[in-house]
Amino acid sequence: MQLDQAKIAFLGMGLMGSRMSTRLLDANFEVAVWNRTASACEPLIAHGAQALVLEQLHQYQVLLLCLADDIAAQQVFAQIEPHLQSGQIIVDFSSLSVTATQKLHQAAQDKGVTWIDSPVSGGTAGAEQGSLVIFAGGDATTIEQLAPVYAPLAQRVTRMGDSGTGQATKICNQLIVAANSTLIAEAVALAAHAGVDAQLLAPALAGGFADSKPFQILAPRMASQVFEPVQWKVQTLAKDLNNAMSLAANLGLAIPVASQALDQLKQHQHQGYSQADLATVIHAVQKTEVN
Repeated sequence: MQLDQAKIAFLGMGLMGSRMSTRLLDANFEVAVWNRTASACEPLIAHGAQALVLEQLHQYQVLLLCLADDIAAQQVFAQIEPHLQSGQIIVDFSSLSVTATQKLHQAAQDKGVTWIDSPVSGGTAGAEQGSLVIFAGGDATTIEQLAPVYAPLAQRVTRMGDSGTGQATKICNQLIVAANSTLIAEAVALAAHAGVDAQLLAPALAGGFADSKPFQILAPRMASQVFEPVQWKVQTLAKDLNNAMSLAANLGLAIPVASQALDQLKQHQHQGYSQADLATVIHAVQKTEVN
């Protein structure tokens, strides 16, 4: 199957999906877009996308999903399932639980449709620049055939194994990001209290053992107290950590650092920061005083 000229249906025009759709349009793919809140599609339609009509979904070879969570993915799949056609490929860029992914894979397979879990890492900047990294789970041949579709989106695609392994890899990725984000907040706050110009932390530590992409993105935002535009939502990372805790429990593993990070993010959410940028966790540290 040649997919370099495939007609693409993209469902989910959030922070990531809208940017990824733009990349595909700029690569001259024919893209139709859909979102449960239809107004989110308007900028993409202005950029050259078509408005996707679900009843016409059978016309598209490749269906791309980028949805908020398990519930959203399950609800959207229920909407599109009656319109699926044998031979289609669903590529799911959402970050879901392994259990939900395997159930959706089976439901798609029952319709003769191939499901490939393809969660991404790299944030909104990676989506804009086409430099995401993708962890793919599912049929190896299909993943190879998808190379022309992945190309405008990612610098690297790695097949991690069978269905669900892409999501398991993303969960591991998010464990590291979550733990880093809370420690970065503590480091920035500690530096500021010690009289350090915290805005110099990121350039000073660049290239050292403490450096990372999250550090280079989050530390300057935390130091300058500038949290717009939103790049990582607190709610999103908390959801991913919930998936990590569930997966670990199913496998009989204790992951205490992840558990502590999740508790901190939950507390931050309850303070009204659910939709705010992850860098706002600096506020939670600044409000904490040792008696």
